[in-house]
Amino acid sequence: MKKILVLGAGLVSKPLVRYLLDQPDFFVVMASRTVSKAENIIDGHPDGEALSINSEDNDMLEKLIKESDLTVSLLPYMYHVKVAKYCLKHKKHLVTTSYVSDEMKELDNDAKDAGVILLNECGLDPGIDHMSAMRVIHNVEKEGGKVVSFRSTTGALPSHEANNNPLGYKFSWSPRGVLLASLNPSKWLQDDEIISIPGEKLFENYSIQDVPGVGSFENYPNRNSIPYKDIYGLDDAKTVYRGTFRMTGWCETMRNIVKLGWLNEKPLGDFKGRTYGDLTRFLIGTNSTSDLAKSTSDFLNLSIYSTVVKRFEWLGLFGDEYLPEDKNNALDYFNVLTLRKMFLGENERDMIVMHHEFIVKKLQNSEYITSTLVDYGVHGGDSAISRTVALPAAIAVKMILNEEIMLNGVYIPVIPEIYDPILDELDQVGIKFIDEKKIID
Repeated sequence: MKKILVLGAGLVSKPLVRYLLDQPDFFVVMASRTVSKAENIIDGHPDGEALSINSEDNDMLEKLIKESDLTVSLLPYMYHVKVAKYCLKHKKHLVTTSYVSDEMKELDNDAKDAGVILLNECGLDPGIDHMSAMRVIHNVEKEGGKVVSFRSTTGALPSHEANNNPLGYKFSWSPRGVLLASLNPSKWLQDDEIISIPGEKLFENYSIQDVPGVGSFENYPNRNSIPYKDIYGLDDAKTVYRGTFRMTGWCETMRNIVKLGWLNEKPLGDFKGRTYGDLTRFLIGTNSTSDLAKSTSDFLNLSIYSTVVKRFEWLGLFGDEYLPEDKNNALDYFNVLTLRKMFLGENERDMIVMHHEFIVKKLQNSEYITSTLVDYGVHGGDSAISRTVALPAAIAVKMILNEEIMLNGVYIPVIPEIYDPILDELDQVGIKFIDEKKIID
C-alpha cells in the first residue's frame, strides 16, 4: 500500500484527500496545525489518518516525509522548498499547487539524481490554465499554425445568484492571499511591446470583457506574463497576457482601498480599544469627528454619493466596531471584516471562469480560437475553487504512484504526458472546456 502525506488542511484540501482515499492501495496521512480540520476530512476512513504538526517542527516534518512515498504540500508557498529538500534527501516525490519558485527550479538536477519528480503548479491557476492552454497550442502546431496572440484570464467568483453583496466578491479561498495579490505589479507583452504596471496602479489598468454565455467581467493583469512566451513555446506571439476576472466595480473599489492604506502590512502603533472608523481617520490623516464618509471621499477625490464610498460604509470602515486585539496592522484588520462580511455561505455556490483566446496564423487564413471553462460549486458540498485546485493535484499523485508519470526533475504540467490524462479525467467529472473556432480573414 502506497502512503501519501498531505501537509495542510485548508479550504482546497478536502477534494484531494477524498479522491485519494477512494483509490485502491493508497493510505493518506493528513497533517495539519489544526488536527480537527484533518479529522473532519478523513472522517474515520480506514485508509486515512489525521495528525497534528507544526510546520516549524523540522524533525517531525522530516520523519513524516521519510515514512511516505509521496508528499503533497498544501502549506503556504514559503515552506515548499524546505519540504522539497526533505523529499530529495529521502528520495520521495512531491506535488504542490503553487507557483514554482527560483529556489525550487534550482533543485532540478538534485531531483533527477534522486530519481523523483517535484511537480509544481498542478492546481487551477497555476495548473489547469497551463494544461488547457498547452493542449490548444500543441494542437495548433500539429496543424501547421502559429499562435501570434495569446490571452488567458481566470476568475474565482461567486456564482451569479450568490453575487449579493455590494463588492461583488466572496472569498472561497485564502482571503489574505486574495488581498495581498491586489498589490502585485504586472507585466505583459502587447503587440511586441512590454507593458509594465506597478502594484499601486494595478487596478487602474483593467478592461470590461464579455465571456459568451457567462457574463461581462472586469479583466486586470495577473503578475508577470512575459515568461509564458518561453514556457508555452510561443515564439511567434506578439501578445502574451494573463489576467484575472472580477465582477464589475471591483477594480475601482480596490484601487481606493490600496490608496487609503488598508492593505498595508506594516505594524501600527497601539490601536487597542480603537475602532475601524478611528483607523480610517488615522489613514487619511484627520482627527476630525465630523462626517467620516465625507472626509474620506474628499481625501480620495470622490463624490460622497459614489459607489466606492457606499461600499466602504457597508464594509464598516467608517463604523464604531472595535478593532480585533490580536492584530496589529491595517491588512489584518481589514481581513477580519472581509472574512465576516464577504465569505461564501455554506449553501452558496462559487464559480470558476477560465477563458483562453488565441489568434492563429495559418497559410490559408487566420483563426480566432477560444477555450472556456465554467465550473460551479455544489450546494452544501465542495466549492468550485476547491475542486479545480485539488483534483488536478490528486490525479497527478495517482499517476505518479501508479508509474503512469515516470519523469524525474522539477516540472510544471505543460507536457502532454502530464496534462492529457489529467484533462481527460477532469472532463469525466464535469470540469470541461468548450472550444470554439472562427475564421477572421
